[in-house]
Amino acid sequence: MNWISNVVRPKIRSFLKREVPENLWVKCPETGQLVFYKDLEANQFVIPSSNYHMRMGAAARLASLFDSGQYEEIEIPEVPLDPLKFRDERRYTERLKDARAKTGLNDAIKIAFGDLDRLPVVAAVQDFDFMGGSLGMAAGEAVIKALETAVEKRTPCIMFVASGGARMQEGILSLMQLPRTTVAVQDLREAKQPYIVVLTNPTTGGVTASYGMLGDVQIAEPGALIGFAGPRVIEQTIREKLPDGFQRAEYLKDHGMVDMVVHRHQLRATLARLCRVLTKAPPAPPMPALPAPAPA
Repeated sequence: MNWISNVVRPKIRSFLKREVPENLWVKCPETGQLVFYKDLEANQFVIPSSNYHMRMGAAARLASLFDSGQYEEIEIPEVPLDPLKFRDERRYTERLKDARAKTGLNDAIKIAFGDLDRLPVVAAVQDFDFMGGSLGMAAGEAVIKALETAVEKRTPCIMFVASGGARMQEGILSLMQLPRTTVAVQDLREAKQPYIVVLTNPTTGGVTASYGMLGDVQIAEPGALIGFAGPRVIEQTIREKLPDGFQRAEYLKDHGMVDMVVHRHQLRATLARLCRVLTKAPPAPPMPALPAPAPA
């Protein structure tokens, strides 16, 4: 009896058990609807029924932006890994190692060069999954490198931002990225090249105090949380109830903080049109017609 209970039954259970991936289904934060992950991915990570915009990784964002999903990744300058030898519950180096394994990125920002509607552009994407998209030395260097590359190649620069603020593990070195990136934006402006910022959910902290709010055109995705401090902190400070939708993309547009709120499905076409208008580039030539099929 012990042999049947301890050996045979566990083997049968393990044989019948199906392994289900953790991300097979995704739950909508607004409606609670479960969406098949592959369907969500095909819909650019927008929940079909509610139009809720889920977070989008850096690689997926760049692939959806550039023509045919093809682009040249730009190498980011190396920075000291742990300049302050920071440690709280865990070592900073361990947190970086985990974030790199989780996202496949070296740091929170990935930059690339390619064609958008056959117009060359430089794009940078901030990935919230990498330590909350926090702005540290490496992320600051990535922003500066993207802006410098746009100046060098004489192209527009498109910045997709998503961040919880400065990276506390790097202290004052993180805060110094605010003026450094601001100077780089000014250099691009002096080169007379467009700088377009796309604010995604969430964009807060030091990013909104620097390159995140300095675009020639400020675009926000629907429902994105955008602000310096979070709503809860503001309510606790002023001891007043905030208006409905405060710090959301639509509220900011109504109050002049962003220029437009664009659905993710229309974002690529909007960015292409803005780049052509701001650079005074001619309309894209029509695509060549496909050859007629041979008669049977």
